[in-house]
Amino acid sequence: MEEIGGTERVLELKKELRRVTEALMVDDDEDGDLGVTDHAIETLRALKELKLKRSDFDEGIVKLKNLELQEPPQEFRCPISGILMKEPVVAASGQTFEELSIRKWLKEGNTKCPTTHQLLSHTALIPNHSIKNMITSWLNTTGRGDARPTRADEPGPNPTREHLVELLETLPDQTAAVGELRLLTACSSSARALVGEISGAIPRLLSPFLIERCYSDPALYEDMVATILNISTDNLCQEKILEGSTPTSTSAVVSFLSDALGSKNNDTRGHAAAALSTLSTLDANKAVIGESDAIKPLIKLLEEGHPFVSKDAAFAMLNLCTLTENRERALSHGAVTVVIDKIIARVFVDEMLEILARFSSHRKAVEEMEERDMVACLLSILGEAVGERCKENCVAIVYSMCYSDPRKLVMIKESEALSRVAKTGTSRAKRKATGLLERLDRFAFISNTM
Repeated sequence: MEEIGGTERVLELKKELRRVTEALMVDDDEDGDLGVTDHAIETLRALKELKLKRSDFDEGIVKLKNLELQEPPQEFRCPISGILMKEPVVAASGQTFEELSIRKWLKEGNTKCPTTHQLLSHTALIPNHSIKNMITSWLNTTGRGDARPTRADEPGPNPTREHLVELLETLPDQTAAVGELRLLTACSSSARALVGEISGAIPRLLSPFLIERCYSDPALYEDMVATILNISTDNLCQEKILEGSTPTSTSAVVSFLSDALGSKNNDTRGHAAAALSTLSTLDANKAVIGESDAIKPLIKLLEEGHPFVSKDAAFAMLNLCTLTENRERALSHGAVTVVIDKIIARVFVDEMLEILARFSSHRKAVEEMEERDMVACLLSILGEAVGERCKENCVAIVYSMCYSDPRKLVMIKESEALSRVAKTGTSRAKRKATGLLERLDRFAFISNTM
């Protein structure tokens, strides 16, 4: 097949045009001249059309190459890997990542958002269908449709208020509606917001009759717990889920989630821990959750050490234990023993140190830490390759322990790691480390003058 605007054809027409032009110059016959002129015009027209086709073809090639060279928009790239996302998901911080990348990040023990650096309140990941569809559209526009993300052509659900109302009205009779609500609220922020806005939606979803049915239907149980987690990430829903509950009248929803923590299904347990973690970010909910039976099974999840479930349980404990009454409950259920065991074994060290720091001003907790020789353990961690937040909590705990008993100061006398933190740590870590070293100097001076 001849190439559009082929070079040989152009040369051929140019030669023909040159020949007829020369013929025009030497031919004196008027009739012949007219025929030659017509031929020359036809040749010139053919040459012009060929060059126009060639120009359009070249321009198309340039455009195609430009599209192929076009870089994906920054928001389509995973902040962790820097590559175009195939399965974008939203983390607790609201940031979007490639699913494989953020799961690897979490599995490596990280507890903060890679982009905002804020502590992630849970490890649940929600598919971002909006970004996924935008990426697909961009790929098709740039001619890279063959490289589109897996299942990206599936439309992300974006339900109307009317559809959600109809769905909710089928409850509690049509339990399959819970599964659909789980999907809709996982994929669409607007669906989560609508559940909070529709009058009576949450009471209907969380009706005692429907919750009771969950206990005899494992699939419905998981769908219900996951749906509660999904809607709990919306601010309005978060307030309404436990609306009207008081510490003296424990919410049926909290009791339901507490029971779910003991499920044999890891997904159900993980969803329940993440939901409690999210709900406990509201101060008004902390006392209600504490009054339930949630703290004991949360501690059990910490002890079991399942990678994602334990992290969500740790986040929930961190939120709940900002309340004095909840710290007392956690202590009575053996929280400090479990946390110390994990720290010594170097399991979830960041999260466990954060929890232990919550208890470091409690006399009973300090006594248990003394029995387990935690000053030496914490000073050892300071000398390891750990993050700044980890060092800060180590120093804060040691500071509290030594403040209550100056005799422990002798244990930090030879700690080079503590001296380094006093110079290079975070502002809080430097303040605590410097305070310890100053107290050590005063204690040494007093001892020498006695």
